[in-house]
Formats: sequence, structure tokens, C-alpha cells
Amino acid sequence: MHGAKQRPADAHPGQWVLIAPESATDPPKTPDSEPLFTKLRNPSTGEATLYLFNSGAQQLFEVKAFHEEYRSWFIGQTVQQDGRLLFITPMDPLFLMLYYLIKADKEQQGKFQPLDQVMLDSDYPSCPLLLKCADVKQYIHHITEEKEIGSQKFHKYSQEKTLKWLKKKVNQTVKALEGNNISVGERVCAPTFISDKQTTDTKEDYVRYAHGLISEYIPEDLSKELLKYLGLLELKSSAPEPPLKMPAQRCAKKK
Repeated sequence: MHGAKQRPADAHPGQWVLIAPESATDPPKTPDSEPLFTKLRNPSTGEATLYLFNSGAQQLFEVKAFHEEYRSWFIGQTVQQDGRLLFITPMDPLFLMLYYLIKADKEQQGKFQPLDQVMLDSDYPSCPLLLKCADVKQYIHHITEEKEIGSQKFHKYSQEKTLKWLKKKVNQTVKALEGNNISVGERVCAPTFISDKQTTDTKEDYVRYAHGLISEYIPEDLSKELLKYLGLLELKSSAPEPPLKMPAQRCAKKK
């Protein structure tokens, strides 16, 4: 656990208690490159969401808060009133960049642009820090077409390459689920009001469940395109079954 003092301006005063990998809280190499908690645009909803950049913004982390009412922490001789427990996990910055690449592609009608012009957001001034993440330069070709003119590189969103990249993410997730013997069949069927219980998980169950997990990090329209790319039909919620008829003896009038 670590007490993190870096926080956005609208956060509660004091410290946060968090569980994080060491790479998220490594000491900064320079005074101006400390780990930074900041809000960025959620790639699925577009709403403000808390993230963490490590020292020098080389890596992005997702911040999930576990909160229970009436919880506090004892830290040394003090009481931490904010009883939330933050879980810090690595996050692929390409997911957050997709929102801006898709937006630029629509607004600029598919024109190539420098990434530093695409990754601008007046509502989220920390947005350009995504370009400093080590994974971006190495893997940006998975979601964009690239053109180099002189010493400058230009990019534009590629849905074809993005779907191929996302399919790999789904397959990796399926492999992890199967490898850890995690049952997903009933979770997939629950939203569709299917009453028959399944005893074993099918390959499709795993793929659908993995698609749902990945869809939490991409826009809804792209999620639908990914579903078709995976060769899956969209599940429609069937009407709930009518209530069972009451036994005749309970319906009969007393004579």
C-alpha cells in the first residue's frame, strides 16, 4: 500500500490509500516529473475519469476506487477520513487515444495529422501527456495509418487496423479467462433472461464475455463493429417468461 499525496485540485485533502505496482510510484528522476493523478476523458463514456501517470508520464494507470460507507483509515497517529481504497492497474493509452483519433477522422474527413494536433482537449489539459507514454510510439501503428514527410510523422485513424488490434485483445483476454478456469457462461446469459442453466462454458461464451470487458474501454459504435468483426450476433433481451398459473385449488372459489 502507498499513501499518495499527488491528487487533482478537486480531490479531498489528505492522503489516499492505494494498492499499486512499484512502477506506478517510482521516485521521480527530476523534480517536475512526479507521479500525477489527473482526470482524462473516459474512452467509452466520454466522461471525466481518474487516471495516474507515473514518473515522467512513461506509463498510464487506471484508478478504480473501492468505497464502503463509514470507512476510515488509521495512518500512523492520524485518521484518514477518506476511507476509499484505490486500485491502480496498468492501462493501454491507445484506448484513450482512440476517442480523439475517431473524432479527428470525422472532423477532418480522413486527413493525416500530427498526433500533437489530434491529442488536444481544452477540458482535459493533461491529455497531451498520453503521447509521452512509452507504448504509444511503439504501438500507434496498430490503430492508425502512418505517413512520414521529411522528419515529421502524420497519422489518421484506421478502423480496419483497430478492429484487428482489438480482436487480439479479446483473444488474449479469452486465454487468460480459460487459463484461470473462470466460469463466464451464466454471466453471459444473465442479461438475456435465459433460464436454462449451462454446466460448461463454450468458446462463444468466453469470446462474448471478453468482448464485454474490452467494450468498457471503447466507444459504443466501435463495440458493435467489433462484435460483428468477431463473427457474433448481437444478443437481444428476450421478454421475461409469464408467471406460472396459480394452482387450481387456490383459484377455485370456496363454496
